[in-house]
Amino acid sequence: MISLVVLIVVILVVIALAFATIFVVPQQSGYVIERLGKFHRVSLAGLHVKIPVVDRVAQKMNLRVAQMDVQLETKTLDNVFVVIVASTQFRVDPNNISTAFYELQDPAGQLKAYMEDALRSAIPSLTLDDAFARKDNIALDVQQTVGNEMARFGFNVVKTLITAIDPSKVVKEAMDSINAAQREKEATRQRADAQRIAIETQATANAEKVRLQGEGQANYRREIANGIGDQIKSLHSVGMDIEEVNRIVMFNQYLDVMRSLSESGNAKTVVLPASTPGAFNQLYNEVTNALVTAQQTEAPTVIAGDEASLATHAQHDAPSRSTQPED
Repeated sequence: MISLVVLIVVILVVIALAFATIFVVPQQSGYVIERLGKFHRVSLAGLHVKIPVVDRVAQKMNLRVAQMDVQLETKTLDNVFVVIVASTQFRVDPNNISTAFYELQDPAGQLKAYMEDALRSAIPSLTLDDAFARKDNIALDVQQTVGNEMARFGFNVVKTLITAIDPSKVVKEAMDSINAAQREKEATRQRADAQRIAIETQATANAEKVRLQGEGQANYRREIANGIGDQIKSLHSVGMDIEEVNRIVMFNQYLDVMRSLSESGNAKTVVLPASTPGAFNQLYNEVTNALVTAQQTEAPTVIAGDEASLATHAQHDAPSRSTQPED
């Protein structure tokens, strides 16, 4: 019975010693092992053993990347107070775990202090517009400055971001007004350019229209002149006097003008002078007399026996040629 109890005790002691001796470190972790209160080693992921009672796990360090957000108020070079929001990603250096554990008691607080100091040094040297434009450069400068400081304590700064630059509400409204004014100025300029282009295009089109109309009028008048010249040549070739020819041409032109007025869609009423009927008669008589004169000039030679017959016909034709239309 006693031997059985001893065996059970031995088994329990062995199990206890096994649990106290063997330990497993998970992935992305590092255990700081102390021996008799003094740093001994760092155990990374895997199965490990330690001497019970003599060795102990002093700290379980997390090697994953952590993030810290910092928010502070500072002033720019143009005396504008802004709130800067920055985020820093950092982690324990796997090759310097013992330093990270033993050197800093409050790593997060120390990191925050370094970030605030770096931001307060960078922002006041820039105007508000420059701060917005160079946000990435500011973040890179802060990352390098803080990273160099934290590396001495076993921490690596992975990335630093400037997530927000917030001026006061009054400054925001002023900036919005400036942006709106600039956009309105640009829109006005664009509208003016468009109007100028439209005017230039219309002017070019009008000039081309006038040019084409001028060419058309010139061609039209040239054809009219050619037609009148042909009429004058035709009438003059039959023996008509040049003055009579001119009168006939003027009479035809007058009739063309009257016809154009009567065919015009805009002409409603045409007022003619009171002497128009007489003028018509006068022109008519002149044209008729000119035709008769031409016929007499080109009359063929007749024999003496027919002179009496021609005289008789002339006496009968004379009253008809001298007859004028009634006014």
